[in-house]
Amino acid sequence: MNTIITIGRQTGSGGRYIGQKLAEELNIPFYDRNLLQRAAKESGFCEEIFEHHDEKPTTSFLYSLVMSTGMGLANNAFTDIPLDHKVFLAQFNTIRKIAAEGPCVIVGRCADYALEGICDTLSVFVYAPQEDRVRRMKERFSELNDAKALDQITRTDKKRSSYYNYYASKSWGVASTYDLCLNSSAFGLDGTADIIKRALEKKEAAKTQQ
Repeated sequence: MNTIITIGRQTGSGGRYIGQKLAEELNIPFYDRNLLQRAAKESGFCEEIFEHHDEKPTTSFLYSLVMSTGMGLANNAFTDIPLDHKVFLAQFNTIRKIAAEGPCVIVGRCADYALEGICDTLSVFVYAPQEDRVRRMKERFSELNDAKALDQITRTDKKRSSYYNYYASKSWGVASTYDLCLNSSAFGLDGTADIIKRALEKKEAAKTQQ
């Protein structure tokens, strides 16, 4: 298996669990928040900076700077850009380094876009009905009631959407952006992981027939 699996997800949809399940079953590395730790180590920034900027929208222009030049940390222009852009670029470079090491599962962080055109990816978006996401958030955080869980879901997804739409120049959560979009409530978390695994097998098989 040579394909990187990237997973975008709505808050409370179970996307992280599904990614972990896939990585365990396929015996490949799994990256979510641990990606931030590696990016911090490789860039020299403290981990708290990455945590603060994690999947949060920026307010200024970077798209052409990143994608037209493929700029890395060694570029001379790097020292002249804002901190949030430096954090994005460090994470962007780390994602590409991780992918170069072999198959893995990466959750969020515009990974599908960072790897576009440089390696084989299966890009997946996991979503679920609002009531199921609220329930999962309440199970995860016992201090939340329905209203607070919904508020956290709404705010987090708004940040993720803005972050992705800004940097990726595509639309977060829109079917045409991904290879596969799945309702985790319709199939269950384990069932969703199984469907992704089967889709991966089909994609790998299709490559051999080309």
